[in-house]
Amino acid sequence: MNSQQSPRIAVLLPCYNEEAAIGATVEGFRKALPGATVYVYDNNSRDGTKEVAAAAGAVVRTETQQGKGHVVRRMFADIEADVYVMADGDLTYDPEAAPEMARMIAADRLDMVVGTRKHDAAEAYRGGHVIGNRIFTRLLSGLFGRSFTDIFSGYRVFSRRFVKSFPVLSEGFEIETEMSVHALELRMPVGEIETRYLARPEGSHSKLSTFRDGWRILKTIVTLYRIERPVLFFGGIGAILVAAALILAVPLVFTYLETGLVPRFPTAILATGMTIVAVLSFFAGLILDTVTRGRREVRRLAYLALPAPGATQL
Repeated sequence: MNSQQSPRIAVLLPCYNEEAAIGATVEGFRKALPGATVYVYDNNSRDGTKEVAAAAGAVVRTETQQGKGHVVRRMFADIEADVYVMADGDLTYDPEAAPEMARMIAADRLDMVVGTRKHDAAEAYRGGHVIGNRIFTRLLSGLFGRSFTDIFSGYRVFSRRFVKSFPVLSEGFEIETEMSVHALELRMPVGEIETRYLARPEGSHSKLSTFRDGWRILKTIVTLYRIERPVLFFGGIGAILVAAALILAVPLVFTYLETGLVPRFPTAILATGMTIVAVLSFFAGLILDTVTRGRREVRRLAYLALPAPGATQL
C-alpha cells in the first residue's frame, strides 16, 4: 500500500438485543471516525437491532452461532481493513477515544491498543465485576509473567496482522482473555489508554452473568495455561503428586527402618503409583512443550508474514 494513502478503518460492533443503544453507538463512531466503515454483526437479536443499526448507517451482517466469540471469529474472517476498532453496541464505550487509539496503532507501530475503563457512574460497572477483573488480571500476570490493566475490556483497536493471525477459539465473553494471552504469547507490541466507561442507556440490559461468565473465564485461563505452558502445568501436577506420595511414604520408610516390615502395603502401592504418574506427567509436559513451541513458531511466522502497522500514516 502507498504510504500516502489513508488506512482503511473498520469499526466492529457485535450485538445481541441492543435496539435501545445501537443507533447512538453507530452514530458516535461514524462521527468520531468519518472515514471508517461501521459493521454491526447481529447475533440472533429478537428486537429491532438490525433495523436500527442499518438506519443509522451501519453495514449489518448476521452470525447465527450464539456467543461473542463466534461473532468475533466471523468478523475477523470476513472484514478486510488496515485498522480494526472493536467495541460493544451498548454505548458504554466512548467513541471519542477511537481516533487516538487508532493513531497509536500506526504511530507507535502497535498490534493492539486496549481501552482501559474509567467509570464515574456507579451503575456503569458492577462491584462484582470490578473485583473479578482485578483478581483475574493478577492471575493472568502471575501465570504468564505480565498482563494488562483491564483484561476484560471489550474496547480494543487492532492491526491487520493481529486480526489475521488470531485463531479465535473461544465461544463467549472469554474472548477478551484469549486476545490478551495471544498478544502476550507472541510478544506483540501493545498499548493501553484510559477511556470513559459509561452507564447503559435506558432500555439496554447487560448480557453478562457474574458467576457463570467468571467460571467460563477461569476455565479459559486454565486451558490456555495448559496449552501455552505445558511444562509448568503438568510439572505442577507432578510436583503435587510427588509431595502427596512423600507424605504417604515417609511413615512407611521409618517403620521399615525400625522393624524391617511394611505394615501398610496398599499405602506403599498407592505412593509408588502416584510417583509413577508424577514422572509420566512431567515427561508429558516436556513432550507437549516441544509441540507448543512448534505451534508458537508457526503462529509467529504467520503473524510476521502480514504487513506491519504504521505502513500508512493516520
